[in-house]
Amino acid sequence: MIMDEAAEALAKAEFFDICDDQQRGMLAFAGDLRRFAPDEVLYKSGDVPQGAFVLISGTLKSLPDGGGKPSAISTPGSVVSAMALILSKPRPVTVSAVTECDTLFVPRSAFLKLVQQSPDLAQRAVARIERDLGNYLGALEPIRRRMKGE
Repeated sequence: MIMDEAAEALAKAEFFDICDDQQRGMLAFAGDLRRFAPDEVLYKSGDVPQGAFVLISGTLKSLPDGGGKPSAISTPGSVVSAMALILSKPRPVTVSAVTECDTLFVPRSAFLKLVQQSPDLAQRAVARIERDLGNYLGALEPIRRRMKGE
């Protein structure tokens, strides 16, 4: 039952569409289902997450360093901190539960082991990161233009 729930969560998670069914099954096996109470923190700004969280149910919020506007995360299958699957770097946001939340934690070590075993998965991961980074930089372009007075 638990494995089925974990595998289903990964099947809904957009980032993990780079994995085939067998790879998602391996990550589900290595993953950890975690429940967070309202106001409980998944990780704080400055922490180095050891993997990514896949939202199964509930609502999370992400609060950037130095305040700023929090973002709500409530879509089942949302992946929180996908970059933590690859990079061991401090995160610039605090992520906490707004409501009771069920998540699947996918450890970086399990993901990297799969990537090492599958060059095709490694290539798909690189392509996904390039696409996501391009989208992020494209979203920042209007801000850059305003700052330059264009």
